[in-house]
Amino acid sequence: MVELRNEDTRSFQNFMRIPPATFDEIVQRLTPRITKETTNWRAPLDPDLKVALTLRHLASGAKYRDMQYAWRVPHNTISIVVREVCKAIIEEYVDEQLSPPTTQAGWLQLANDWYQRWNFPNVIGAIDGKHVACKAPPDSGSEYYNYKNFFSVILFAMVTSDYKFLWVDVSGNGRLTAFLGRHGQNYEWP
Repeated sequence: MVELRNEDTRSFQNFMRIPPATFDEIVQRLTPRITKETTNWRAPLDPDLKVALTLRHLASGAKYRDMQYAWRVPHNTISIVVREVCKAIIEEYVDEQLSPPTTQAGWLQLANDWYQRWNFPNVIGAIDGKHVACKAPPDSGSEYYNYKNFFSVILFAMVTSDYKFLWVDVSGNGRLTAFLGRHGQNYEWP
């Protein structure tokens, strides 16, 4: 990673999906949250490596077992690191990145932005959802099994006119969409 970053910044940006300056800022802000102490049994992974592993996994969707050979980190360690860094990212950036307006003027500004940029009057956000595939949790039966024939959780989000997240919910299980209707029909909740 050091060679790639120092010798070819365009390839670094393509590989990590962010410019080196942004990577540095993320590492700097997350370092206090993800740094471990050195013990007699092990030396901790560097925060740079932890962030790089996580960003690469999120950008590529690569499996931990495939990543372990390229990064020389065991797959079970990668699985812990990815969760730890994602949790740290959420804790560090949530207030800064996911802050809906709290005043009437703020909401009116959102509506004005939509009108100015996209010519959509009286709009404050675009809403969309996605089934994120997952393994069925233990003892969940068909609760997470959706109408698309796989297990999932539902990611539901609202964005501003310039594609910034305004609100996110990742709490629904895949089965819930069966009650919303497959073709836009409205059903009563059971």
